[in-house]
Amino acid sequence: MSFTSVFIVGCGDIGQRVGQLWRERGVEVTALVRSPEAQMKLEALGFSVVRGDLDEPQSLADLPLRNRLVYYFAPPPAQGTHDPRMAAFCENSLAAHKPWKIVYISTSGVYGDCAGALVDEDAPLKPLTDRARRRVAAEEHLRSWQARHDGQVVILRVPGIYGPGRLPRKRIEQGVPVLDARQAAPSNRIHAVDLARICVAAGDKGEAGDVFNVCDESGGSMSDYFNAVADACGLPRPPQISMEEAHRMMSPEMLSYLNESRRLDTRRLRDRLRIELLYPDLVSGLRAALAEESENARP
Repeated sequence: MSFTSVFIVGCGDIGQRVGQLWRERGVEVTALVRSPEAQMKLEALGFSVVRGDLDEPQSLADLPLRNRLVYYFAPPPAQGTHDPRMAAFCENSLAAHKPWKIVYISTSGVYGDCAGALVDEDAPLKPLTDRARRRVAAEEHLRSWQARHDGQVVILRVPGIYGPGRLPRKRIEQGVPVLDARQAAPSNRIHAVDLARICVAAGDKGEAGDVFNVCDESGGSMSDYFNAVADACGLPRPPQISMEEAHRMMSPEMLSYLNESRRLDTRRLRDRLRIELLYPDLVSGLRAALAEESENARP
């Protein structure tokens, strides 16, 4: 381990999980925060904090990044095809203080629609949505910084994340329909706990320029996922509708997920990071998520 400490940009659920794992190993963790409420929450977890705002580039010039392992988990803005937050971070923070390594969570959506094919990390990037185009732009900013400053960047391309507090229970309770499972295409997902562990492994073992697909071994479609959550929660399965009905009833965002299909090849993740998933299937993952939700709900 050649870094002094960990710095997290975008310290939500995954960031907090990653930070806790490093703290368990005796590593100091600092997070970038924007609000006093976030500062209080993270300090209560034992994190150090630095105030700054990705939408205010001047606040990023003096972030303590030198020789640190940096995790960038902050999302892009909700509109547009670029990521001005990542651009500001690269141009201000990274230009001034070179970190030891950067690990970035991107999205598997950068591959676009692959008609259910198995996709490895060398596949061309063909984003179909602005959401995915913003992630491609962020990856390009990091690669440009890496080339200009001889830096180390590791990119994780991540599909849907599920886990405690992330299950679509409310949607299922409301009876929101899903696409008929017989028409639903393959999709991918990863449990939040395993994603955090993969982030730590990427910090430990990832090398400059590495890109890793991240997902579990459960396979199945998005409809299969909603049905599995309903079963695990003891709820009726959501109504199933045809693709024709889906185009009339579903939001453009949901349709964008249904109109893309791919299966992620994770051999590189397994071979290079040598990580064994705790929750390789939905049954074990959902059981653990519900148990943690129950534990968190206790007084």
